Amino acid sequence: MTDTHQGTALPTLPNRSAGETVKDVIRRGAVFILLAGLLIVFAVAQPAFLTVSNLMSVLQAVSVVAIIGAGVTVTLAVGGFDLSVGAVAASSVMAASYAMIVLGLSAWQTVPLVLAFGALVGLINAFLIVRLKVPDLLATLSSMFLLTGLQLIPTAGRSISVGLILPDGTTATGKYDPLFLLIGRSSLFGTVPLPVVLMAVVAVALYVLTEHTRFGRLLFATGGNETATRLAGGNTARIRALAYILSGTLAALGGIIVAARVGRGDVSSGASLLMDSVAASLIGFAVLSLKRPNVLGTTVGAVFVGVLLNGLTMLNAPYYTQDFIKGTVLVGALALTYGFSRARI
Repeated sequence: MTDTHQGTALPTLPNRSAGETVKDVIRRGAVFILLAGLLIVFAVAQPAFLTVSNLMSVLQAVSVVAIIGAGVTVTLAVGGFDLSVGAVAASSVMAASYAMIVLGLSAWQTVPLVLAFGALVGLINAFLIVRLKVPDLLATLSSMFLLTGLQLIPTAGRSISVGLILPDGTTATGKYDPLFLLIGRSSLFGTVPLPVVLMAVVAVALYVLTEHTRFGRLLFATGGNETATRLAGGNTARIRALAYILSGTLAALGGIIVAARVGRGDVSSGASLLMDSVAASLIGFAVLSLKRPNVLGTTVGAVFVGVLLNGLTMLNAPYYTQDFIKGTVLVGALALTYGFSRARI
């Protein structure tokens, strides 16, 4: 554009067409658009879906997945991947139950003990990955198999409940501490389940840590270019180790919530936690089109999956079709996000 009065040429700003603007909105809000669409469809088909009690039930159901997924997100940020989180959570369920029912410990003793167990597993993973240079997938896969077998040994493969018969023939005399059960069964103001509160606290704390602190910047810098981060003065070994320790601790917290909710140590309690938490963390890439690990996206991804499965259940969709429908919707969300990324902006 030329200023005719002064006779000087001024730069011309690019004009964005309406089509490009729409594509940008769709790309950045694909997950939210699909989530809103699901809410509308399920609410029309089943009016009970949008009740406060049902929505709180959905959030409670996804709270563990969101918490564990947040840990996975941190390891993704440093360029790694923690496959052991499901086994850590399942082992934590068994460990918490064993501590109270067999060892007779209280909630105040059990919770720190189990969280320390998760941190220890994360530290072992970090040692294998950072010090011994074992690829992260192989290291955490090995930990997963180790924990899956280890959790069965103390009880000879039995689930843990009151009156458990131990391998030596004696009967466990302990019971669940009522205070411990409140972690999974109580509600704030009688409406918001405590697991939902814990999910929100973890999400906010990790969001601030990863997005608004120097440590968070170093996390993503390590995942993007570890050598450059090291040359810039970042202790990449310590950062990666802390990421895996945090992941293990959050997985243990998820296991504590599961144990407090079901009131027993079920040997199959962590069967789906790995895949669901990984799915939530990967869906997070599509939230706001960030295309990188982010805790906000992981939480939204967990809620997205929870809404979908709850709605399908309320509509009596056959169980054998739910994974297919879930996969189809998730592919659609990612396709909308990445498919429009080539639009001129």
